[in-house]
Amino acid sequence: MDRRRFLLTSLAGALAGPLVAEAQPAGKIPRIGVALFSTPENDPNLKALLGGLRQLGYVEGRNIAIEYRHAGGRPEQIAGLGVEIAALKPNLIVVLGGDIVPGVRKATSTIPIVMLTSQDPVEGGVVASFARPGNNVTGVAYVSPETSGKRLQFLKEAVPSITRIAMLWAADHPDGDYPNTLAAAQQLGVHVQSLEVRRADDFDRAFRAATHERTEALLMAASRFMNLNRERILGFTGKQRIPLVTGWGPWVRAGGFMSYGPDLDDLVRRAATHVDKILKGANPGDLPIEQPTKFQLVINLKTAKVLGLTIPPSLLARADQVIE
Repeated sequence: MDRRRFLLTSLAGALAGPLVAEAQPAGKIPRIGVALFSTPENDPNLKALLGGLRQLGYVEGRNIAIEYRHAGGRPEQIAGLGVEIAALKPNLIVVLGGDIVPGVRKATSTIPIVMLTSQDPVEGGVVASFARPGNNVTGVAYVSPETSGKRLQFLKEAVPSITRIAMLWAADHPDGDYPNTLAAAQQLGVHVQSLEVRRADDFDRAFRAATHERTEALLMAASRFMNLNRERILGFTGKQRIPLVTGWGPWVRAGGFMSYGPDLDDLVRRAATHVDKILKGANPGDLPIEQPTKFQLVINLKTAKVLGLTIPPSLLARADQVIE
């Protein structure tokens, strides 16, 4: 796997603007490591992180240095990622993705870590509590069990006749989306077909199984692994003419039907605030892990029309964004 440093000049240029903080003398600027599941070019949150840092006065290459290390979107490469980035001995490590957090935490107990994760860090043994992590890890965790049920509820409102759905989820991404969806489905009288994937080769098998069962909609547990396979997932739902429902708004803007979940850009900006506080001397173990406060319902009316669906006005009125 190629793990050379990525300069991301395109992202830096996209975030160009007036400096908020003065550049420090060479050799004295803080150096942070950024650990990613996919490549810097493909990560869905990196641009928002750099933008959040810039708002706080940090500009890559001027008054902060950033070292990027990634797993290239391959789960089997995650194990060595923590050791590799800890060996750089940066002032701080930012981890974008819950899949990577345990490995980075295992690799260092001294370098401060700011994480962005959809997995429960307390259940995973990463921190002692949300209010007081107690070690070298803090950040943002969007753990919201009720959102899975709300997605299914919104889908049922949009298409009351639906009784068979398929749930696409990554077995190596242990969050609560799948079991929480099953619990909600029992209450709503909907059958859920499990489509479990671990590698890119699993998608064709999963899609064949969904087609065989004549699924009427596809729910997806969002993750960086899924994001790397977005085109083929959207291609499948488009070909089958079934709605795709997920937790990340960008999927709906790319052609999916509906999403309900936290405002990811807001969460990433809050993670950037943690970076700022630690670089200014705060102890990560004393910084509470933040959780979502903003949730967005996004509906793509263009996709609904292609699918022949008429969305009830009462549901449209509750949408935070309607794509027409």
